[in-house]
Amino acid sequence: MPHPASHLLMPGAPRLGLGLAALGRPGYLNVGHAADLPDTSLEAMNAHAWTMLDDAWAAGLRYFDAARSYGLAEEFLGSWLRERGHVARVGSKWGYTYVAGWRTDADVHEVKSHDRATLDRQWPQTLAALGRAPDAYLIHSATLETGVLEDASVLSRLAELAASGVRVGLSTSGPRQADTVRRALDVRVDGAAPFSVVQATWNVLEPSAGAALAEAHAAGWTVVVKEGVANGRLTGRGHVPPALAAAAYERDVTPDAVALAAVLAQPWADVVLSGATTPDQLAQNLAALRLTVDPAEFAALARTPDGYWQERAALPWT
Repeated sequence: MPHPASHLLMPGAPRLGLGLAALGRPGYLNVGHAADLPDTSLEAMNAHAWTMLDDAWAAGLRYFDAARSYGLAEEFLGSWLRERGHVARVGSKWGYTYVAGWRTDADVHEVKSHDRATLDRQWPQTLAALGRAPDAYLIHSATLETGVLEDASVLSRLAELAASGVRVGLSTSGPRQADTVRRALDVRVDGAAPFSVVQATWNVLEPSAGAALAEAHAAGWTVVVKEGVANGRLTGRGHVPPALAAAAYERDVTPDAVALAAVLAQPWADVVLSGATTPDQLAQNLAALRLTVDPAEFAALARTPDGYWQERAALPWT
């Protein structure tokens, strides 16, 4: 029996997908993001997103990730799919609301709320924007602290969506990702497990969720990995660790390609997202697909989860 990842990966497609977090809104916290989008008008952003989607499609990518809080990412993706007539796998998320008003200097860019009212509001918005149901629908950055994994009303509704054929799950962030994944693995609604997908951060600086993600994969869940280049910190724009820089030099690729190859080397990683904002970045990321690396080579780069997430939180939205 094929692993459930086959529901999110189309036959013959690479394990790399494209995330639209930095493409659907003018402000994001990727290192150097402002330089990637010199024109942040709605029309220019839409055209740029379509260019990136076209390039990803031409490269064989067939999984695309969005969220309600990614500005107009769902709208850009949905209109592109309809115009091009493409059949692809799509993941989206609920639980954050975009509130920046298309400004990069907003004091607050997104507001988190994991209650039933937000779910009931955002599910139809996602359907309208995409023009279809997503293949995977995730709680956006679920944590133990929000209580969403104990909310009977939310879980009941998600179980209904799962019964309708949508792959339901959660994305995770923060230093306790592993605890959140393990708690989610135990969730039951009327004796059945509603969740079957998890999207989590894993990279050579922050590998702490690896064992829990392996457990999710072994349980039949699809594992999607985000932030493989640590929001640009593992690219030429960041302070690339010497070991990663040396590995990239030896292979004649950029550091991000090696960083993503280290994620692809994990046997539990079913889909690995590129967060590229420009065609050049995407081309560099794609080089990861032809690399073979031993992640153990970079084990010494791991930081404490608290330290990693504190540094991430300090990144400016530009």
